[in-house]
Amino acid sequence: MKIKSLMCLFVSVFLTFAAQTQEAASDDIKSRIQPLGKVHVAGAKPETSSAGPRSGAQVYNKSCVACHSVGVLGAPKLHDAADWGPRMSKGIDTLVEHGIKGFNAMPPKGTCGDCSDDEIKAAIEYMIEGL
Repeated sequence: MKIKSLMCLFVSVFLTFAAQTQEAASDDIKSRIQPLGKVHVAGAKPETSSAGPRSGAQVYNKSCVACHSVGVLGAPKLHDAADWGPRMSKGIDTLVEHGIKGFNAMPPKGTCGDCSDDEIKAAIEYMIEGL
């Protein structure tokens, strides 16, 4: 059983570092291939980027789903009262603190290094929604 736990921990850490490395490489590529100018097409609507924080569902689906969908290394599963009940008894502030600072096998902010504290809180609220 220990070998399985260690293997899961290794895979979790590896995936976290791989995701961060991929993101850094992607940013480097974007900076090298950005366009020299822009083309304006008459009548076309200007591009808009989403402003503001991401929703809890967006953060969960981007960064939390890998562990929290199946309970990797004891991660509480999405909307699972049996998994979240004992944790929720400690209060939302404790859950948010653990989400931000990390807890047990979960690294700080899970695999969402670019998430704000409010986005982490929104993701936790999404995972416990309806419980």
